Amino acid sequence: MLDAGRQRGSITAMSTSYFATASLTALLLVAGTAHAADDTPATVEEITVIANDRAGLIERQPTNTVLGIDKPLIETARSASFASDLTLQRYGIETVDDLVAVSPGTFTASFYNVPGSVAVRGTLAEVYFRGFKRIENRGTYPTLLSAVQQVEIVRGPPTAFNGPGKVGGFLNFVPKTAQVEGAYLTAPTGQVEVTVGSYDKKNLSAQVGLPASFGAVEGGVYLYGEVEDSGSFYRGITPKHQLLQLSSDFSTPEGYFVSFGGMYYNSEGYVQTPGWNRLTQDLVDNQNYIRGRDTTIVDLDGNGRLTPNEIGASLTRGYFGGAAPSIDPRFTLDTGLGVSKITARDVFISDRDFSDTETQTYYLDVGRRFGPDHVVKGQLFYDQLKNQRFVSYGFPADYDTWVAEARLTYNGEFASADRNLVLNTVSGLSWRTFEGERKESTAFIALDRRDILTGATPNDIFDDPFSQEPGGIGLPWNLHNKSKWHDRGAFAVADLTIYDRLNLVLSGRLDDYSVKSQDVGSQASVANRLGQKDASGKGTYSLSASYKAPFGLMPYVTYAETAALEVSQAGDINPGQVPNGSWISDSDLRELGLKGQWLDGALVASLSAYRQTRTRLNSVNNTVVGHRSKGLELEARWVVNRNLSLSVNGNNQQTIVKGPNTGFYYIPAFAARTPGELGFGGGYAVFSYATFPSRAVDYEETTVPDTVASIYATYTSDEMSWGQAGLTGGVKYVGETSGTVPGAVVYPEHTTMTASAYYARGPWMARLNIDNLFDKLYFTPVADVYANVAVLPSVGRQWRLTVQRSF
Repeated sequence: MLDAGRQRGSITAMSTSYFATASLTALLLVAGTAHAADDTPATVEEITVIANDRAGLIERQPTNTVLGIDKPLIETARSASFASDLTLQRYGIETVDDLVAVSPGTFTASFYNVPGSVAVRGTLAEVYFRGFKRIENRGTYPTLLSAVQQVEIVRGPPTAFNGPGKVGGFLNFVPKTAQVEGAYLTAPTGQVEVTVGSYDKKNLSAQVGLPASFGAVEGGVYLYGEVEDSGSFYRGITPKHQLLQLSSDFSTPEGYFVSFGGMYYNSEGYVQTPGWNRLTQDLVDNQNYIRGRDTTIVDLDGNGRLTPNEIGASLTRGYFGGAAPSIDPRFTLDTGLGVSKITARDVFISDRDFSDTETQTYYLDVGRRFGPDHVVKGQLFYDQLKNQRFVSYGFPADYDTWVAEARLTYNGEFASADRNLVLNTVSGLSWRTFEGERKESTAFIALDRRDILTGATPNDIFDDPFSQEPGGIGLPWNLHNKSKWHDRGAFAVADLTIYDRLNLVLSGRLDDYSVKSQDVGSQASVANRLGQKDASGKGTYSLSASYKAPFGLMPYVTYAETAALEVSQAGDINPGQVPNGSWISDSDLRELGLKGQWLDGALVASLSAYRQTRTRLNSVNNTVVGHRSKGLELEARWVVNRNLSLSVNGNNQQTIVKGPNTGFYYIPAFAARTPGELGFGGGYAVFSYATFPSRAVDYEETTVPDTVASIYATYTSDEMSWGQAGLTGGVKYVGETSGTVPGAVVYPEHTTMTASAYYARGPWMARLNIDNLFDKLYFTPVADVYANVAVLPSVGRQWRLTVQRSF
């Protein structure tokens, strides 16, 4: 089999050139057509609501997410998108994995079927809530979109206002509030929704917004609640969650204001599954699954699982190149050998698998406006995560972490008398602190051991620390990391507009970090058990320039250098990273773009090209792996008239892993030169990916597709005596992907369709959404260290019906 990475390298070069030419031609054709109707430069200081926008595609008001200064995304010298709650509803977007429908560059490999975050420009993005970074979520629990007023997708690093972060991108969630486009509610409003659907989908939500004015104090309160108790397309997974969110906003005529609120989330049943194991090309192409089980290892005490005394030595064999490792009888399939068809609904799962999560998020803003141009604001933010989970191929975890941040800012505007020079600034101080514990055990992992079609049995379910009795035989936590870190920062952003044409933005911050971390797990080294600590100062800056040219066009350029902490999936820093300084890493971005808006803002488009370098932490051996990416992104949204709206987005990218990659990875049996029937009973791994000569040098990250694109159209009828109705149809294309070992299994390109319809009359509305309309089978690579030993088959056709009553 050919090396998929080398194949795709030439494909990327050709498709990048084609995509660039096609994207630029399309954008200039649109600009020329629109210019016939509007040849004045776009100067939008306040986004005007377009009454015809019945899909929520056009910005209603500026945002301070990117710069800390209120500014429309279409006028910001960065590649950024947003999705309003109305767009999410019309397009049927439920999870962050679905954001590929509204934003280029957001394809995400499977984090074990739990959509916690999204990958942006080929690397995992960070998640923010009201401009504050939340605790890392790499498939720990699903990040819900139902309680947002708007979600913003920013490609590239956060600016100084947001705090330190890597290039790539981030999501910012704006919760539902009692403020509508800058004004408070004037009357109570709310709605109740009931959703049912295929595979026992059941969801109930309610929301209410109330004006809350007391004398001269104006304000409002908004409350959202949701309960879900559903089945799943994948057999054996039954997700449940509860969500409660509160936001409150108040202000006085003297300019004082206060905002406070929070969000509580609890879930169970969002069990991580790798999907299919025992990967072969025949499995992907024809769904032929290799059968068989090992009976050498026996559950001697009958407790339903394999404890360390029953297993013996590790079931993960190291591969160091050259000849195959010696045959281990425990790895050999000795009964039930054969090949059978498998369906997408059959995935790796057992009754012992579980995942229980609780998060609490709170915020407080207090400030004062001194006239229209100056604001002083203090903000507090708190986020807590508790998660316990077990995946029966051998991965238990227990996270208990929290993070708090305080931020003091000053916003000011300074202008010449004729306003030919306008300077907007934001500056301030921040303090962020983290404390948490991360417990994991990877002592016995053998993902291929289970015959999925036979189902879970006692001799392929591994022990976990949750089941260990005091003083009894059981699996301990081989990693128990106790971590604390602090970040004290100072930042400033200056946004200068010259003659309402040229815009220059300078953003910078200095951070003073300190970390203290200790590992008391069963396999901790003496040094890590005693604890490690360090302190360091780092700077971050970015420069942007844009120019409002004729024909409604705005070319821009951005350069950024950033520094950020290398944290694990619980937000902690491993003590093994501290002595060599790998707990902080650098990244940079070069971005060139062209934006445009025409027809009084009814048509907006952007085209960007970027090149970035950043790092990713290998959480098993704490190796920091460098990545270099380049790509093109296109996005356009058009409210054609009051009945029809269109959106299109796409990207072409290439992500390169900078060699030598010395990270730890699990590999398939064939990569260790071992036939499946002699190796599926255990597992194989390389302690350095550079064991493969082609991975000792730069190579392509093939779990990310070269090209992703989507196009959506929404039709909404006029309001008639019988009510109002609407239809939305969408097509998504995802290019070919594969594993990353030499000769990896290849996952073909695929195209899927979604459709939705709604009917409203008076206070009632009914919505029908159908995902994967034509029941297409496709495959999503698994992220991280298991990328070569598992793949997630697609969810088949699903429908859901929502009935809504507004008041």
